[in-house]
Amino acid sequence: MASTALKPNPLLQFVSNGSLVTQILIGLIAGVLLAYVSPDTAQAVGLLGGLFVSALKAVAPLLVFVLVAASIANHKQGAQTRLGPILGLYLVGTFAAALVAVVASFLFPLTIQLQQGDATLSPPSGVIEVLRNLLFSVVDNPVHALLEANYIGILAWAVGLGIALRHAHGTTKNIMADLSLGLSFIVRVVIRMAPLGIFGLVSATIADTGFGALLDYARLLALLLGCMIFVALVVNPLIVFWRIRANPYPLVLTCLRESGVTAFFTRSSAANIPVNMALCEKLGLEKDTYSVSIPLGATINMAGAAITITVLTLAAVNTLGVPVDLFTALLLSIVAAVCACGASGVAGGSLLLIPVACSLFGISNDLAMQVVGVGFIIGVLQDSAETALNSSTDVLFTAAGSARAAAPSAE
Repeated sequence: MASTALKPNPLLQFVSNGSLVTQILIGLIAGVLLAYVSPDTAQAVGLLGGLFVSALKAVAPLLVFVLVAASIANHKQGAQTRLGPILGLYLVGTFAAALVAVVASFLFPLTIQLQQGDATLSPPSGVIEVLRNLLFSVVDNPVHALLEANYIGILAWAVGLGIALRHAHGTTKNIMADLSLGLSFIVRVVIRMAPLGIFGLVSATIADTGFGALLDYARLLALLLGCMIFVALVVNPLIVFWRIRANPYPLVLTCLRESGVTAFFTRSSAANIPVNMALCEKLGLEKDTYSVSIPLGATINMAGAAITITVLTLAAVNTLGVPVDLFTALLLSIVAAVCACGASGVAGGSLLLIPVACSLFGISNDLAMQVVGVGFIIGVLQDSAETALNSSTDVLFTAAGSARAAAPSAE
């Protein structure tokens, strides 16, 4: 009898080659069910989520450094990277988000019950200090920048090394390219673990906090989430349509589905960099472009952070009865956008910049830190939604700025 070839296991085929989005949704639902049925087991399973986020954070700094340096070193003379338009979209999108938050806060003025903040936190004293910190991040020691995931410093050193290696021998350039491929392979392996990571993150989060603690702040949370949803589904598509003159929603929904879902649960733009790079590759974007624009976006493209800073600041202003005129509101939008660009790419990074915006209205640092405390209370959902908006927009604007935003096929 002729031997028949072994049929591949359908389960293994689904795990290794199936739709990652479908697998993540399964992990999400399983996490919710486990947290409901057995909270103690759900907390223990949270180890999977911690391992997944740690793996992403571990590989991301080195991946960014090697990819950027290799892309610039092997960049062909005369090739277009389109970073200028992408950077412009980042800045326009962040300012537009701050403006939306100002308008929404005027339409639905809210007050907050201020709580005592953490006295050990040390926020920046003003916009000048935020800009100063950014400049010093550029000249950070490269080893320290990699250890601390300082992406401004990593980008600066990677760009410098890449420019220097453009004059190197071909063998050296090939080594850089091979390192880039090797790290990209490791990233793909880590990303395939996303369903297990999301399963652990969701189950542990619901088991630990639930949603009861958010009930007293439901109105504030609703305003924040409403602004973010409006920016994601209305403002960003309008910006992309202005750029590509085509239906933006296939691309918008793809970015939200394949980048935003993961970012929602990791709550870290930095940790989501490998996910975004994989999505850019899937969309067929130029590697020379997205290898720089994605880590740059994780640092300065912070529409969600601008919304958080603006809404919480104006809530504090309303609580204290401070009058706000149109000019001051516009100035707040600018300050919030600048502050958002200085927010770190980690969970809760935007909250410590709220005192900078509060200083516009003469609000003391002590009161501003109480507003930060409120932000941490609602941070379970606020920070997750903020990160999802920030990170998915990195890919969205990279695709739009690259003028390669053809509607992706649905999976």
